[in-house]
Amino acid sequence: MGAYCMRICVTGAAGFIGQNLVSHLMDMKHEVECYEYTPNRFPDPSQYDWVIHLGAISSTTERNVELIMDQNYEYSLKLLQMCDTMGTNFQYASSASVYGNTNSFIESGPVYPQSPYAWSKYLFDRFIQQAMGEFKVLVQGFRYFNVYGAHEEHKGDQASPVTKFTQQAKETGVIKIFENSDQYLRDFVSVDDVCNVHCQMLQQDVSGIFNVGTGAPVSFQSVAELVAKKYGAKIETIPMPTALKGQYQSYTSADLTQLNKNVTINFKTVEQYLNDQ
Repeated sequence: MGAYCMRICVTGAAGFIGQNLVSHLMDMKHEVECYEYTPNRFPDPSQYDWVIHLGAISSTTERNVELIMDQNYEYSLKLLQMCDTMGTNFQYASSASVYGNTNSFIESGPVYPQSPYAWSKYLFDRFIQQAMGEFKVLVQGFRYFNVYGAHEEHKGDQASPVTKFTQQAKETGVIKIFENSDQYLRDFVSVDDVCNVHCQMLQQDVSGIFNVGTGAPVSFQSVAELVAKKYGAKIETIPMPTALKGQYQSYTSADLTQLNKNVTINFKTVEQYLNDQ
């Protein structure tokens, strides 16, 4: 499958990753159509070479299980089935939240989803893995690790620490971090690198579920220190909210063995990203 102009539908195109991905795809001269979720309505996959399904309730603190299952699981399932019937390749957003509290981040390994959001992503991944040999089209799922970057500001509390700390540093000169933040290490991956993964994988004749991270975790404390240094801010420690205890991953690090067989990306570090701002 060589590089050529494709017709691509992006669901959730108004979201954080969606806005960035649409820009990347258009820069590559693909023909892009944006689609936003409407209950019981779907894009027409027959019009496209690929559907890239990013649309979802992405809040990890959303408690309405019925709503999440309806939008994140049932809707995704129906859209995938339509794509498979009409011969349209399918990329979709999964999440590293499916792994839960573990030190093993292999796509085929055990998972421990902790929230309704993580469960919805896991169940769809599980369906994909069990049906993988039966699809007539390419199906590529991406387990995003901690994505950060441009167009994330509207996410409020759901924004990445890189964006939240930067906003705090600029607005108040004080970055607030949870106690023991030196012990929480996450795999922070820039949204530009995530978009590059999507774009390179469009050219690969391969199906599967792939981790998308850097494989090099950094502590929340380190991120706060990098941001504080750049903007001359102070760091203040606060208690962790009760609502987050128990479902808060203490460590994530993408195993990139499968992804690296298909793409070539020199992943940007948080420090490199901040230096470019």
